[in-house]
Amino acid sequence: MSARTKARKRALDVLYSADLRQQPLPQALAVAAERAVNEPAREASWLYAREILDGIVDHQDEIDEQIETYAQGWTLARMPAVDRAILRIGVWELLFNDEVPDGVAISEAVEAATVLSTDDSAGFVNGLLAKIAQSQPKKKAQ
Repeated sequence: MSARTKARKRALDVLYSADLRQQPLPQALAVAAERAVNEPAREASWLYAREILDGIVDHQDEIDEQIETYAQGWTLARMPAVDRAILRIGVWELLFNDEVPDGVAISEAVEAATVLSTDDSAGFVNGLLAKIAQSQPKKKAQ
């Protein structure tokens, strides 16, 4: 598993935990950052996880708006918590991280949904993120 895949999983864990506990994301992020200080062996994955989480904190309204716009008949509240977390990471990578190609962001999100969520989640995540990617101006070639 690549360092970025591990980082996405760490970010997913923080998002999911904050959601279930109804804890503000900045507060959950602070707790995770404090814990990360004591885990130097996992520093590489924490750096990108922190970038993802900071990005979601900074752009959560835009990210959630994109998800609800393209979810057709699904509100964020109706989605499984793990799907919300996966989608927020995927949308952040699509919209705000030019270093990650759209196909990689979508593929990573679909894989996470396949492993961690319902039987229908992978298709839902794939379709929603693909629509969002298609609606955006093209990223510069990597």
